[in-house]
Amino acid sequence: MKISELLKPSLIKLDLQSLDKDDLFEEMVQVFVDNQLIDDASEAVAVLKAREKKMSTGVGNGVGIPHGKLPEAKNSLLALGISRDGIDYDALDGGLVYIVITIFARPDNPGQHVELLAEISRLFAIPGFAERIRAAKTAKEILDLIESEE
Repeated sequence: MKISELLKPSLIKLDLQSLDKDDLFEEMVQVFVDNQLIDDASEAVAVLKAREKKMSTGVGNGVGIPHGKLPEAKNSLLALGISRDGIDYDALDGGLVYIVITIFARPDNPGQHVELLAEISRLFAIPGFAERIRAAKTAKEILDLIESEE
């Protein structure tokens, strides 16, 4: 599964305002609500918080991948956000998070969810990729960067 197939410009937020993880979850869920992909924002935030209690989804190198299974999701949902100042995220490497990729998956289709996590991990393992994403000025530029590496 390609990230570029799920991500569109309206699902990319270039100026995240959140300073901590709890506010971030609400801000990212609002992106899905604004795109009419999620109706129950409070349930979606609760799903992210419940997953986060198991282990931080701040995977290191400035990247956070909050995710969870949401009964309301008809398909896998993906949104991306960029924080210019960094977010206190309790990341595994202790650093701030600048790039956030939020995923909601259907509870009955775990394979697709795992595929997305693997593809995100692969992309961000490419030397310089995270820096190019952070430096992007437009949603289209981010999409072009992702498509060029997929």
